[in-house]
Order: sequence, then structure tokens, then C-alpha cells
Amino acid sequence: MGTVTGVWSRAVVALGLAVVAAVPPGAQDQKSDVKQRDRLEQSQRQEGQAVLTIADAALAGKPVPADFQIRWQNEFLKARQGTFVPFTLTIDVSALGALSALMYVRAVPRDAVTAPARPAKNRKSTEKGRGETPEVQYPVDAIFPVELKPESGGVARISRGFSVAPGDYDIYIVVRERSLQTTSTASSRGPQMKAAVLVQPISVPNFWSGELTTSTVILADRLNVLSEPISPDELVERPYVIGQNDITPAADFRFRKDEELIVVFLVYNPTVTPDKKFDIQVEYHFFRRNGPGGRADTPVPAVPHPPERDGEKYFNHTDPQRFNPAIMGAQFDPNAGHPVMAGQGIPLAGFDFGDYRLAIKITDLLSGQSITRDVHFTVGS
Repeated sequence: MGTVTGVWSRAVVALGLAVVAAVPPGAQDQKSDVKQRDRLEQSQRQEGQAVLTIADAALAGKPVPADFQIRWQNEFLKARQGTFVPFTLTIDVSALGALSALMYVRAVPRDAVTAPARPAKNRKSTEKGRGETPEVQYPVDAIFPVELKPESGGVARISRGFSVAPGDYDIYIVVRERSLQTTSTASSRGPQMKAAVLVQPISVPNFWSGELTTSTVILADRLNVLSEPISPDELVERPYVIGQNDITPAADFRFRKDEELIVVFLVYNPTVTPDKKFDIQVEYHFFRRNGPGGRADTPVPAVPHPPERDGEKYFNHTDPQRFNPAIMGAQFDPNAGHPVMAGQGIPLAGFDFGDYRLAIKITDLLSGQSITRDVHFTVGS
């Protein structure tokens, strides 16, 4: 998976490119054209600085804007270095006056000493022992121009991703309306620019331990197979593309009976013999929580399954899946970084309304090691 990181200087470059593209083509007066570009650059730098100032305030525990709601959802995948964290923000755009925004992402290690605020522009980084305050560096420090496209319910969803080392982090998200005015009167500090902050703690797993493990189990609304892989640049805005599989994560864990439960995940670190043999089995077992109208008296299928938990009853299962060279092809080599991609689409027509647990049991048939991953979901109207 790719890496999305950045520092403020890189963000300025990105915004500068957007500015150049915004200059009207065919301008007759070159001086006027240059002045307009300078005004735009200044305005957009101010906008960028405004989101950094908000993030610094949040990190320092100071009051921050809360003009609309932001919800966070993320997954964890093994990356070439560290762990890749694709995430989706669900943003309430009903109160916004503009659908163009800047989104800023900052990762702060949880065990780090509280970092000082980013130094003012007129203070340079420490250089040759001059003793000046250095600019703070964060594992993730990226800014993106985004377009908020409303969906049903007056919300917009934005997906991005970043790579970090395993560990505990606080993720600071700032979303702020952008000024699209092109004159010097377009102040980035005006009260009309609405903004909101989300601080999200995450614990990033280590997929490089050599132990049998999996990515996050992703519940998806859709899974499309692309005709060819996307470029690394496209991955920045499409972090849920895995190989040629384009995954749209589910907006929530509530599904209708006329929908499918689409489950996708990756299996890492199976036992592989010197002649590249491996053998993984995946089982899918469903449990239903007992409640009004529940099926507590439904006969339990006579198959081995993970144990029931308090308040639930074994409901059903699907046929096990196998992953080995005979199925995946002789060229498939987990030791070369090829992850086993598992998953199913399960129609929900036969599920009564209620709350369910899907227990996914992954067994390495060569080593005998097994692990289980749980997914909770609801079937409703």
C-alpha cells in the first residue's frame, strides 16, 4: 500500500499548483494576470495557515471551531513499510455554505511529550547551533483540497490514507471551508469560513511480527474489479483499492434484508514451505443475539463452530474457503508480499431483523494455528 504523508512546505506547493490552474486562460494583460495569481497564492496560504493554527490549538487543548459534525472510520492494512491506515470521514454538510474545503491530517504519537505549536513564519528552524525553535515534525502532516459531494442524508464522505509505524496515536483532523474568491478581499480569517475538528485515537497494529494475522475485516457496500491497477498518485484519493479490487466501505454496520453482507479482508504471514506451499482455511459462522422475536429456539446446525457467547445463539454458516497453490496458482507466493485476499458476499434475505456477530475463523492448516475475527452488524428495515 502507498504512503500519504506531507509537511507544510509540500502542502504549499500543492496549493500553488491549484492556483496556477485557476488563472483564467487567454488573459490579455500579463501584469494583471500576475497580480491575480499573487492574490490567490496569498489567500490560499492564509487558508492553509488557518487550518494549521486550528490544529495547533486543538493539540494545546484550546477551544476550537465545531461548526459541523465529523465522523471517523478506519481500517488497518499491511504496508511495505509500517501499517497503512485508510480512513473515511463522514461530514455533515447541511450547515456549510461552501462545498470546497481544506482537510488537514496530523498524527501525534500518544507517548510523545506534548509538542510545541508550529513556530511563526518569522522563526527559522534550528540551524548550525543558533538555538532557535525548530519546526515540529509529525509522522503524518498532510493537507488536501477536497470537494464535499453531498449524499443522501446531507452528508459527504471523503477517503484518504497514510502509513505509520505501529503504535498508539492521536489523529487530528481539521476540515475548513475554502474561500473561492479571487480578490484581495478574500480573507481566510473571516467569520464566514466554517470549520470543525476531530481528534481520533488509534492503536496501529504490527503486521510484521511473523505471526498469523489479518487486516481489519472490511464491511463493504460495493466491491468492483478494475480492468487494471491504479497509479500511486490515484491511490492518494482511492485508498480502498487493493490490487485491482475497488472497495467502497459500508457507511455503517446496518443492512437491509434485500442487501448483501460483503466481507473483505487480507490474511498475512501464513506458514510457507521452502517449495512455496501454504494452506489456509477460512470459516464464516453467524450468531444472533436473543431478543424480542429472536430465534432462541431455532435448532443449531450440526457443525463444529466457535463457542456461543452470553446472550446469543448460533445461527448459520457458509461453506469454508481454502487458499493454497492449487487454487491461487503456482506464481502466488505469500513470502513475496502477496497477501491472501478472503471474503464473501452473503445475501441477507434469510436473516431475521436483529443484531448479529460474524465469527471468522482462519486456520493455517500447515502449522495448525487458528485465529478468529469478529464482526458485528444489524439487519433492519
